[in-house]
Amino acid sequence: MRHASLAALAAALLAGCATVPAPQDGATAPTFTAAPLPADVTSDLPRIARPLNYAIQVVPDAENLTFSGASTATIEVYEATRSITMHAKGLDITSAVLVAPNGLREEMAVSYDGELDTVTFTADSRFAPGTYQLQTQYAGTIGTQAAGLFALDYPDKRTGEEVRALFTQFEAPDARRFAPLFDEPSYKATFDLSAIVPADLMAVGNMPIAGEEDLGNGTKRVTFRTTPIMSSYLLFFALGDFERNSAMADTGTEVGIVAPAGSGEQTQYALDGLKPLMPWFTDYFGIAYPLPKLDNVTAPGQSQFFGAMENWGSILTFERILLNDPANTSPATRQSIFSVQAHETAHQWFGDIVTMAWWDDLWLNEAFASWLETKVTNDLHPEWYGDLGRVNVREAAMNADDDATSHPVIQDISTVAETAQAFDTITYSKGEALIGMFEDYAGADVWQRGLQAYFQRHQYGNTQSPDLWRAIAEAGASDLPAIADDFTLQPGVPLVLADGPCVNGQTQLQLVQSQFSRDRKAETEAEPAHWLVPLSIANGSSDPVDMVLDNRMEHSLPGCSAPLVVNSGQLGYYRTLYSPRLSQRIADGFSGLAPIDQLGLMRDGFALAVGDYQAWDRPLALLEQVPPDANPIVAQFAVQQWASIYSAVSEDNAAERSRIAEIATEKWRPRLDALGYDAKAGEPVVDANLRNALIGAFDTMGDEGVQAEARRRFAMLEDDPRALDGSMKNLWLGIAGNNLTTSEWALLSELAVKSTSTTERATYYTLLGAPEDEALARQALNFALTGEAGTTSAAIIRQVAAQHPELAYDFVMQHQDEVRELVDPSGWQGYIAGLTYGSRDPAQLERLEEYRADIPDDEAVSLDRAINAFRVRLETDPRVEAAIIDWLGRREG
Repeated sequence: MRHASLAALAAALLAGCATVPAPQDGATAPTFTAAPLPADVTSDLPRIARPLNYAIQVVPDAENLTFSGASTATIEVYEATRSITMHAKGLDITSAVLVAPNGLREEMAVSYDGELDTVTFTADSRFAPGTYQLQTQYAGTIGTQAAGLFALDYPDKRTGEEVRALFTQFEAPDARRFAPLFDEPSYKATFDLSAIVPADLMAVGNMPIAGEEDLGNGTKRVTFRTTPIMSSYLLFFALGDFERNSAMADTGTEVGIVAPAGSGEQTQYALDGLKPLMPWFTDYFGIAYPLPKLDNVTAPGQSQFFGAMENWGSILTFERILLNDPANTSPATRQSIFSVQAHETAHQWFGDIVTMAWWDDLWLNEAFASWLETKVTNDLHPEWYGDLGRVNVREAAMNADDDATSHPVIQDISTVAETAQAFDTITYSKGEALIGMFEDYAGADVWQRGLQAYFQRHQYGNTQSPDLWRAIAEAGASDLPAIADDFTLQPGVPLVLADGPCVNGQTQLQLVQSQFSRDRKAETEAEPAHWLVPLSIANGSSDPVDMVLDNRMEHSLPGCSAPLVVNSGQLGYYRTLYSPRLSQRIADGFSGLAPIDQLGLMRDGFALAVGDYQAWDRPLALLEQVPPDANPIVAQFAVQQWASIYSAVSEDNAAERSRIAEIATEKWRPRLDALGYDAKAGEPVVDANLRNALIGAFDTMGDEGVQAEARRRFAMLEDDPRALDGSMKNLWLGIAGNNLTTSEWALLSELAVKSTSTTERATYYTLLGAPEDEALARQALNFALTGEAGTTSAAIIRQVAAQHPELAYDFVMQHQDEVRELVDPSGWQGYIAGLTYGSRDPAQLERLEEYRADIPDDEAVSLDRAINAFRVRLETDPRVEAAIIDWLGRREG
């Protein structure tokens, strides 16, 4: 492990403690008028002060996982008071001095509130309103999970030697672990960051470096330029043996990929993807990116909570979804490299330039970044069929939104624990799906004009959802706010009941709005929630008719035979239950429908069948109609759906499982034969993804040829560790991993130790938890606590849970203290919940309920969802299995 000498670090620490940083010239002037926090914005802090600027100096001791810091916070105080309260967590504040406007200095008493993560600085007597400087010195710890300032150990790509890098992760809310701050999104300020670090390492911040000073003891002081006014959770610092690959975007912004030294050409794909994003977003928003540079900083390892973070000017992304390693990166991962960068770059506007006022409007950050990620990806890479991907996003949202544990997109957030659990499928995927529907309803031009006006009006400020609706309405969609309120202020999935008798050669379409629910079907049928539902109805090849459903309506359409699709284009956030006659029209004309409607109708149909709203015959009839040469995205869904149907039938019904596999194989084996078992140079990404999906589905259905091929390829690793290198490596490893022998398990462990690729090493270590063999699963669980696998250890346990959920859960319960050290603090309860998703054992449900009983409600959201999903599985799975077997019997009869 390379590091500065202990003597040099000790000298740097002393120097840091003795230095009180000062704001850079002009840094205290905000770009909007500072005022007390409005009463309608939630806060843990008194509303008597607001920060203008922080000048922070950090001195990290990476070897000993500690740091010292000094901060000068320039604060506007609005009323006479004796105290100033800020956030701090895990900091030992050794000195606090208040400097008055006239220059007088006063030592402040320091007191902490551990429950609220706050620190209060108290003077001997009241001081008047005005602009003050609060100077503090403090010490803190460097963690090993992504919260606050944290360390990641990884093998040097050039030498294999173990090295350490430091990064920050402050959302949400962990900036308070780094310095005393007003650590809430509405308390925006400018930041002057400096650091005393080993001279041979690279320091990275939000802004370019303003200057470096050689301190003559093996260390240097790095000073970054002043940031724009921004929220504290967007502050960033990294330190390590890095290299930077950069280019100039057409907008004049320098973009770069910062990665561990030795990454070389692996950064180029990400850099090439980042460059065109800058002009696209600048054009779309009508506002230029205001910082001089945008870096994407690579973090080795992984988090159980997040994959990337939108720090302004310095995105943080874990290596697996940023570096393009020809030996390990699949085509799907290369797509993720682009789309994740698109998401985080969108945040540089939606979230960074304009920020939600409080975490209850988190969707204004995350849903919009997700929607823009899809939009720009579809624009710049139409060959990836991103529009069809929207259907899968909608389904993920509805699967989380159709039971009693769902919550509104705009949700009540009161505590830190609730904030951490707000980063969920409802916020991201439902929010994204709703935005797509809102844009379609308003019209793309009106929607864009509204967003541009919103940004012009609120840049560098904070907003709430009504601010957005006001801008869209003023742009021309005056009735959208009422629709938006219906969908964002209440949970649930609308259900549109559709019938269409034929009268005099015309379809008399009859529509009724109800509600879809997996766990409260009778209740929601009797008393459904109400929505104003935008519809786009297509009758055959005619242009869609747009209308808004308010409870019920009738509409006449020409003809009585063409397929009638109520959610044409699949942008609506609702399910549609068709009458038998309309279902038959869809089935008869299914092959002529657009791929996006084929996909949406099947996904809708299977959800309705699982929910017991309609017979399984309907979606299965559509599934059997998907031709072998279907659009690759539709084909991928179809073959994976066959694998899901196979898995829904228990091993006790082996004959039925075998017959399902035969049906799927007969339909889809020719497509796999045409694609082959190996990647082809220059082939479309969607074909490569389809190949992997076909192979994976056939493996699920017990295909002996696929499994034998996986074993053959795995055996090659014993003689040549690079034998499987390429875009399909992880696929074949994953298939072989389920049936590892003891010697093969040991080989994987040996390959992990020898690898200098963090991503490859993580793959090998994680697959140690894949075997079906229970003895090897126990061995993997024990191995996860040895520390050898580093940040991958928690993933090993999750991998075991895929095959042995009860075993993994019991192990974690017995070793909670050790496993907690492997998981991001904010993600712990979600991690526990995730261990149980593969279980169908009622006794496991009881154990989970017993665990939940001792957890505070504001920390238990993930657990409550897992418990409810568990109950739904136990009720639904036997019914689904019986229905599939019944369908199969009638089909064969």
